[in-house]
Amino acid sequence: MAYLAPTEFVSKMVDAGESKIFMSTRDTLVRAYMAGAILALAAWFAVTINVQTGQPLLGAVLFPVGFCILYLFGFDLLTGVFVLAPLALIDKRPGVTLKGVLRNWGLVFCGNFAGAFTVAVMMAIYVTYGFSTEPNAVGKAIGVTGENRTLGYQKYGAAGMLTLFVRGMLCNWMVSAGVVGAMISTHVSGKVIAMWMPIMLFFYMVFEHSVVNMFLFPSGLLLGAHFTFMDYLLWNEIPTVLGNLVGGLAFTGLTLYATHMRTAPKRVAVAEAPLKRVA
Repeated sequence: MAYLAPTEFVSKMVDAGESKIFMSTRDTLVRAYMAGAILALAAWFAVTINVQTGQPLLGAVLFPVGFCILYLFGFDLLTGVFVLAPLALIDKRPGVTLKGVLRNWGLVFCGNFAGAFTVAVMMAIYVTYGFSTEPNAVGKAIGVTGENRTLGYQKYGAAGMLTLFVRGMLCNWMVSAGVVGAMISTHVSGKVIAMWMPIMLFFYMVFEHSVVNMFLFPSGLLLGAHFTFMDYLLWNEIPTVLGNLVGGLAFTGLTLYATHMRTAPKRVAVAEAPLKRVA
């Protein structure tokens, strides 16, 4: 699978972050739009599997197909650029500024949301025959997900908000590991295997992914779920985005950069004095 050494793939991470910051507005939006749409399709696919088989593990095992497709195609998720773009700033790449990092994040957020929302509308039409019937079982399951993961946190107040934030952190710890996984091999098979494992883990553990939620929650609202758009923003999307940022950057981006690009000096071996022989 042509595995690259950590120093090599971490250097690729910094290069990728720099490239994304200087990418044109058009290309950034197109790539983000397609990433949001493909990930939304994968989430819809996984929910369908869960409903039809009653086996959440099977849905988690198959969900990463969407993630693998979008990264093999070179598209961008917000969770990925949260980790990669800041590394170019920390590495002091010429011309990279905080404004450029924030611009990239903002464009990718907008593109991801537009792509995910497009699929949400198509899904809502699909499961209601163009809004002429009640949602089918998959549509109802998506609606319940939106209620449980907004109002479900809200009823616990600050403790619910903390839980949501931590689940966002845990999510992008794993998702960003999948992003890095795409860089550790030069073969498609190696990339897919390395991406598949952490993405399967995050989905089965029901961590909070800001882009997946851009599909699930607007879908619920379109299908008549009992929560509001403000509930979605305040009790899911905003805390999830912040948790994704902190978790991915702290546990994946900075740790890999610190130990493989800014490796501390090795300890100097000290020769021990020979033991004196007792007469």
